[in-house]
Amino acid sequence: MLTPPAGLPEDALKEALLREWGLSVASLGYRAVGFGSHHWEVADDGGNRWFVTVDQDADVARLTASLSVAVDLHATGRTFAVAPVPTRRGEPLFLLGRFAVALFPFVDGQSFDWNAFRGPEHRQATLDMIIQLHTAPSIVHRHARVDDFAVPGRAEIEAALKAPGPDCGPYARLAAELLAGHREALAGLLARYDELVLDSHGEPVRAVLTHGEPHSGNTMLTPTGWRLIDWDTVLISPPERDLWLIEPGDGSIFSAYAAATGVLPRPSTIMLYQLRWALTDIAVEVRRFRRPHTGTADDLEGWEILRSVVTRI
Repeated sequence: MLTPPAGLPEDALKEALLREWGLSVASLGYRAVGFGSHHWEVADDGGNRWFVTVDQDADVARLTASLSVAVDLHATGRTFAVAPVPTRRGEPLFLLGRFAVALFPFVDGQSFDWNAFRGPEHRQATLDMIIQLHTAPSIVHRHARVDDFAVPGRAEIEAALKAPGPDCGPYARLAAELLAGHREALAGLLARYDELVLDSHGEPVRAVLTHGEPHSGNTMLTPTGWRLIDWDTVLISPPERDLWLIEPGDGSIFSAYAAATGVLPRPSTIMLYQLRWALTDIAVEVRRFRRPHTGTADDLEGWEILRSVVTRI
């Protein structure tokens, strides 16, 4: 997120880091990176650097399950997974009121933007990590949830298509007009998604452990190799959930995955996850603008996402 969360004083965050991780904070700086979680870079009294993520009003059980998988992956030798540091009680996060706090080792390396793979080598390196994930031993599955194919926040879209929300902020009316202008198309996409889910249920199960968001922005190149970050969306699901985000459009990644695993990606399942990604983005921002908002930098970014996704699909 671009701005720190309201209602979380930095002193309270420092106290939580000390109490739950034994981390004595020397400096704490907010980092406006990513869009979803809040982030801070931390230095402790010994000069060590750390990275803190905070999720507001998160599904704590889901987040705990996902981050626990990352901890297990790292423990089984899959060190490409940047896992959280467990608390003194062995948990992957700590709940501080409405805020879920997780602590990570600071990863020093090259970061990348969304949809900015720098070439075939970058895509192949990401695929290599995904293959390691998909073929991880069964012990790593123990905390993972199974994909139910639901679109998170779908009810927000359906409600907005039926009637505009209250005039509760500077983007409320704009969002309502945007959705009204694409009502039939959006309803059609929801129906098409449901058809694809039904089709997938008729196919043999090929579930694997998936990251969910292995796009270029969640990869890093470090002096010791590639890393995959942001493990908060882990699910047991078809492999296409990860693969569509890596594929450049010429089939090369799908072919490479099939050659390495013997599993040929299905076009219908690829489409299912492409649609769910877009519908989820819409649901998140529709929810934002059907509730009181003030026009912050995050609101502006959310509006650009909503406008872009709706007009594109």
